[in-house]
Formats: sequence, C-alpha cells, structure tokens
Amino acid sequence: MTSTAVHSAYAYADLPRLMALMTGDEKHGPAATSTLDALWVLYDRVLRVSPESVDDAERDRFLLSKGHGPMAYYAVLAARGFFSESLLPGFGSYDSPLGHHPDRLLVPGAEISSGSLGHGLPLAVGTALGLRAQGRGGPAVWVLIGDAELDEGSNHEAIAYAGAVGLERLHTLVIDNASATHGRPGGIASRFAAEGWSTTTVDGRDHQALYEAYTAPHPGRPHAVVARVEPKI
Repeated sequence: MTSTAVHSAYAYADLPRLMALMTGDEKHGPAATSTLDALWVLYDRVLRVSPESVDDAERDRFLLSKGHGPMAYYAVLAARGFFSESLLPGFGSYDSPLGHHPDRLLVPGAEISSGSLGHGLPLAVGTALGLRAQGRGGPAVWVLIGDAELDEGSNHEAIAYAGAVGLERLHTLVIDNASATHGRPGGIASRFAAEGWSTTTVDGRDHQALYEAYTAPHPGRPHAVVARVEPKI
C-alpha cells in the first residue's frame, strides 16, 4: 500500500467524527462502538507503540481478536497517526485496505488478521511465549476479545495454559456487552481467576477506571480486564 500523510493531533472527542466517515453495509456496529473507549485509553495512555515503532522488536503488541466490526479500531489507529483519516471513507470498499475484517498485510499498525472468533487469545499466548523465549521481558502483549468469544474452546485452552506458565506480560481485555451464548458462574473474571490470572472488572466507559485496571501490577501472572458496556441490542 502506498504511504499517506498522517495526522496525530486528535483527541477522544474526534473519534465520533472519524467513526462517522465509515459508511456502507456494516452489520457489526455494536461490536465497534462497544470497544471504542477501551481502545482509546489503551492506545492513548498505555501501549508503547507508535507509527514510528511498528517494526521495533521492543514495542508492545496489540492483537484485535474481536475483528468483526473494526470501525473503532480503525478510527483509533487513524487518530494515533498510523494512517491518514482520508482512508476511512473507503471502509469496506473493493480497493480499500480497511476491510470488514482487518488484514495485517494491509492495515498499518495491525499485528494480526482477525475476525474469526477464538483465534486472538491463542495467538497472543504464542506471541508472549515467543518474546519470553527471545529474552525480551519489556514488551507487553495485549489482546482484545469479546465476551461471545468465550463460547469457543480454544480460548479456554489458552486461558488455562497462560495461567499455568505464568505469562505475566500477557494482558487480555474482554469487552462484555452481554452477547455470549453461555454465561459464566461468578462472572467472566472468575474463569480467568480460576486459572491463576490477575483479574479486574470495570465500567468500560470510565476512562480512569480502565487506565487503573490496565496498569494494575500483577507480578508472575497474566492479567485480565473485563470491561462491561451496555448490552448489545
């Protein structure tokens, strides 16, 4: 893809306008809007990655497992300068790099191609293991999943394994918009806690609560943040 000029002087208040630039037939609107605040706080205040450091081995990694309905992700990437907002109106069109599911070969800043449920967390486990094997203890690995992805068995295998081997640089952000088919006794966080994870559950629209949850210490354990938002209708 040819490079385009980028702009970085954006604030959270700009995100609705950036989202509105993406039009067309998109059936996963709630999947996008449910992630907006959590993504913004993560990219604005926590992740150590920028357009200049996307190839730096010491960068933090963010994996969007909830790749269906990626408009909020694209809006945040544009706001943080990974690509120009001029790409947003072409969202989902034939010749646009911004597809209905992100393609890591086309979207600047995207670590994985995603959209199929249940893939992102296992990939994040593998990423964290790879960094550990390389002796890189600095980069954090973050993965965003939806609560409905916990219907997939692959995620439960990943949760169990990550807890057992103490992948403390692994962080899972679960967006809970009450769309899962199967409930969890004790809530979503209890599933992670049972496998030895550090966990916290917060209001997914409260930016300060999200920041404090993201940065809570969890030595020797992976960390899960459950961000509750309004139920999907």
